[in-house]
Amino acid sequence: MDVTRKPEPRDQEEETVHRALEGFYSDGKPPWDTGVTPPELVALTEGPRRLPPGRVLELGCGTGTNAVHLARHGWDVTAVDLIDRAVERAREKAAEEGVAVRLLHGDATRLDELDAPGPFDLFFDLSCFCGIPLHRRDAYAAGLTRRAAPGARLLMFGYGPEPLANPTTEIKSWAAGVTADELRARFTGWELLDVTPGTNSVPTFWFTLGREVQP
Repeated sequence: MDVTRKPEPRDQEEETVHRALEGFYSDGKPPWDTGVTPPELVALTEGPRRLPPGRVLELGCGTGTNAVHLARHGWDVTAVDLIDRAVERAREKAAEEGVAVRLLHGDATRLDELDAPGPFDLFFDLSCFCGIPLHRRDAYAAGLTRRAAPGARLLMFGYGPEPLANPTTEIKSWAAGVTADELRARFTGWELLDVTPGTNSVPTFWFTLGREVQP
């Protein structure tokens, strides 16, 4: 059954973000697309507390480095990116590595327009949410929530202004990034399990959220 909807037009702010992302890929390697799987994701696939392989949805997959890594570790992978040239390179990379990855060109805030019905056991987001316009972030959260299996995990990396000692910093622009308080407010039915500072020169964080299991 086709569960997709017709695409909604993007507004001016969304178009600005889209052009900026396209520019990164046109000019060369985007800073978030390093070609190296981060150790935080490796810990979920190889570490002593690794998760059993299941279904995973990657939001903002770029050229497919992490989608390929997940597929090589037994995960059933669906991956989404807004930029068509990134998706094409991800398809090439998956073919080169001989792994199966469902790659979708589309908007992570409009998952109902894509063939990604779920349920998913894991969501992975490397700098996608923190670049989404504020007025589209609730739609992103709702899309994941509708597709989350009971007890699903979300591992998200993002930049933000938030020192851990001041968790109430308010985000007033998408360019400011993301905070733990924002995730708590937007992801209804999820628990923020962990916030770990990144090692970048600017403030970054790894956020882990768990989907609450309904009684």
